[in-house]
Amino acid sequence: MDQPIGVAVIGAGYWGPNLVRNAQATPAMTLRYLCDLDTDKAHRVLGGYSTVRVSGSLEEVLADPAVDAVAIATPAATHLPVAMAALRAGKHVLVEKPLAANYADGHRLVREAEERGLTLMLDHTFCYTPAVQHLRHLVRSGEIGTVQYLDSVRVNLGLVQPDVDVLWDLAPHDLSIFDAILPDGVHVTRVAAHGSDPIGAGRACIGHLTLELSDGVLAHVHVNWLSPTKIRTMIVGGSRRTVVWDDLNIVQRISVHDRGADLTPADLGEAERRQAIISYRRGETVAPALPEREALRGVMAEFAASITEKRAPLTDGWSGLRVLAILEAASASLAGGGEFVRVRDARRPAEWEEAVA
Repeated sequence: MDQPIGVAVIGAGYWGPNLVRNAQATPAMTLRYLCDLDTDKAHRVLGGYSTVRVSGSLEEVLADPAVDAVAIATPAATHLPVAMAALRAGKHVLVEKPLAANYADGHRLVREAEERGLTLMLDHTFCYTPAVQHLRHLVRSGEIGTVQYLDSVRVNLGLVQPDVDVLWDLAPHDLSIFDAILPDGVHVTRVAAHGSDPIGAGRACIGHLTLELSDGVLAHVHVNWLSPTKIRTMIVGGSRRTVVWDDLNIVQRISVHDRGADLTPADLGEAERRQAIISYRRGETVAPALPEREALRGVMAEFAASITEKRAPLTDGWSGLRVLAILEAASASLAGGGEFVRVRDARRPAEWEEAVA
């Protein structure tokens, strides 16, 4: 495109103003509309001097040829009708997580976008932080060796959601990060979920996921609405190095440890092996210098680039579908007492790859 991409933000609630601000700050975009049924709220978000149009009609926005793309920040239950209407109107779509309320609805959106040759992207914001981008590089470049385990903790006090449990509320962040950083071909095959509701909220407020990956590696996710302290950490253990991401440590978000355990080489004699089966590395720890920038700015830049370059974004519809597949399997496991449940294979089929190529 020679001209900036005309964008409409759908939804002026909690997340909508953030999309508005970052769309306006992205040179490759021009914000055309803020659409919300509550037009007074939309006007308040934009302020009194904005030239961006306000509309209470999705149909009006989608009918405007100046709108090339929409960014959706509406309740999850509305993602299917709103995103589907946008795709059928020929608009590229960025949608807040989750992609849809269930796997079947998400699959409909992915297929619609693929068949129309349009960008469908998930706002998996953490994947666009400098720290996670660097973590992705370390894992996928092989600098940490072969991934041996992943452990993630995301706990805080509140907010107990009225319509979903803690797994559906918080775990999508960690699952989308796993999906972004793991090497191509490695995916979640089975999941076991355990949860508890100690305050009688009617849904799990504390949750634990055990994820079995296609290469045999195990990953764990712990989420909690009831912790008095806020923790956001992820540990990715590799055969050569281990990476610790602490999102709340603004001084050292990423630390790379040349420390770990190795199996004693097989060429040692039997007596020596019995004495020391495991050897320990105690090397240095490095904290790379990373820039500080708003992740949502990276989301908008990637959305614009995927449209202009006609390529899939990092967090495309298939990545959102894979997260939904894990969440649905986790819910089935939780209902079944924590047994392992097989996860649908939501990798992009070969026929789509061939069609795009």
